[in-house]
Amino acid sequence: MKILGISGSPRLEGTDFAVQHALNYLSDKCKTDGIECETKYITVARKELNFCIHCDHCIRKKQGCVHKDSMQEVYGALQWADGIIMGTPCYNGNVSGQLKTVMDRCRALFAMDLHAIRDKYGMGISVGGDRNGGQEVALKTIHDFYILNGALPVSGGSFGSNLGATFWSRDLGREGVENDTEGARVLKRTLNKFYNELSKK
Repeated sequence: MKILGISGSPRLEGTDFAVQHALNYLSDKCKTDGIECETKYITVARKELNFCIHCDHCIRKKQGCVHKDSMQEVYGALQWADGIIMGTPCYNGNVSGQLKTVMDRCRALFAMDLHAIRDKYGMGISVGGDRNGGQEVALKTIHDFYILNGALPVSGGSFGSNLGATFWSRDLGREGVENDTEGARVLKRTLNKFYNELSKK
């Protein structure tokens, strides 16, 4: 089982903690069940990420993106993974600009390999400074990315965590996420469903 976690936050705070906590939880679960597991973590913090400029270099050449920056690591990791976790802080009620750039730039990956993440499982984590800060909208954006590119989005299921894992940080960064007991509950619920789907493969 190979699991990739991507933190779409430019800060090493709440989202960073939540994604790394998720990877550690899954790694421990694999050990308990005797399943071989590898995890990989990527943060956008302090990375060079150029915007997609829709130049169509990737479509014409099918040799990757015209920008040679930190996305090279992301491309390889997405191809490597069986399961993908994308985490984001909520900016203006949606995903961060950095995570949206990662999604947009994946056009170059799919131009080379249309099936790069097809039939893999994906889930989302969103962190908002307000209780209703756009967490579910951000999760839908992450799920849309999975659906558009053939991956299978996993939610937390009905009655408690409909679209996935959401946190209310109260604008306290990592401390706020660590102290959000409801966020921890829905993350665990979503991770268990994600794990169950991955373990069937």
